[in-house]
Amino acid sequence: MTQLSVNVNKIATLRNSRGGSIPSVIKLSEIILDAGAHGITVHPRSDERHITKQDVFELKDFLQSYNQKITKLGISKKEYNIEGEPSERFLELVLSAKPDQATLVPVKPGEITSDHGFDFKDPNTFHTLEPIVSAFRKEGIRVSLFMETNVSQYQEIVKLGAERIELYTGPFAHAFDQSQEKGIQMFASYKQAAMEAHKLGLGINAGHDLDTQNLQVFAKLPYLEEVSIGHRLMAQSLVDGLEKTVKDYLKVLSTRNES
Repeated sequence: MTQLSVNVNKIATLRNSRGGSIPSVIKLSEIILDAGAHGITVHPRSDERHITKQDVFELKDFLQSYNQKITKLGISKKEYNIEGEPSERFLELVLSAKPDQATLVPVKPGEITSDHGFDFKDPNTFHTLEPIVSAFRKEGIRVSLFMETNVSQYQEIVKLGAERIELYTGPFAHAFDQSQEKGIQMFASYKQAAMEAHKLGLGINAGHDLDTQNLQVFAKLPYLEEVSIGHRLMAQSLVDGLEKTVKDYLKVLSTRNES
């Protein structure tokens, strides 16, 4: 079964918009895991506009405690995945937090969200990534690189020693939003990329704008090990969770009126 890692950045975004500690990243992460998700993903950016350094370590402690509890019940360990740019800042953060997986993502100044994979046509890409990948591997941290479907570059990932790629699924999701037919057509390039990556011994993750509709197609990707989903999952939770929340409020109000 493909693993689901839920990106909780948007929870932190909502909290930070008001200040304080509500909503709680930890409490909602617990709900996510109790519901059956296989892990938690965070992308702590340098400006801390959502996940903060403090969140990273609080989640580390929470997951350690949570895993101690569930392993006694015979439930598989939940994973911690930290995403970020190849920088000294991110290197130090990951080596301190020691997640199960570090996903390296190219970041442009001022970007709203990640919107492209690494490009190894730029010789600086390999030289920048090499010491960071090596440092993570030495600590037993699995390394994944955010990539597009440019299979000709995957051999460079093998040379680096990274174990997985995370396919950037933004173009697929955008095509699917236009029509299912266009999504299926775009999916063909991802299928080919996954097959080529697998031949090279790379594991395949995927993420960006995946939802319950387009996953009906994308979940069929060969060798897909993990999907990391945040924005659309959180947006849908506002719809599917809203009715119950309203009813809970009405129940509290009716109880008060009865008294």
